[in-house]
Amino acid sequence: MFLINDAYAEGAPQQAGGGIEMLVMIGVFFLIMYFMIIRPQQKRQKEHKSLMESLNKGDEVVTNGGMMGRIQGVGDDIVRIELTENVVIKVQKHAISSVLPKGTLNQD
Repeated sequence: MFLINDAYAEGAPQQAGGGIEMLVMIGVFFLIMYFMIIRPQQKRQKEHKSLMESLNKGDEVVTNGGMMGRIQGVGDDIVRIELTENVVIKVQKHAISSVLPKGTLNQD
C-alpha cells in the first residue's frame, strides 16, 4: 500500500437525451422490420386467401407439390383435381399454389 496510490476514475460526462435516441432507434428498427417482413407476408396471405375463395370448377391449377390439373369439384376445404383422364385426386384447398391461364394443360 505504500507504493500504490488509489486511482479514482473521473465519471464520463452524461449526454442529455441518450434514452430518447435509443427509443427512436428501436422505433426505426421496428418500422424497418414491419415494411420488410410483416407487411409483405400479410399481403401474400391476403392474396392466397382470395385465390382460395375464387376457385371454380374447370380452373387449371398447380398444387404445392407441382401437380397440374383441372378442378372437378370444390368443397369447403377439399378440392377434387383431375390430373389426366380418369385420374382424380383430392387435395386441401390451401395446397393449391396458383391458378393457370385457361388452355395451359392442353399445350402438352
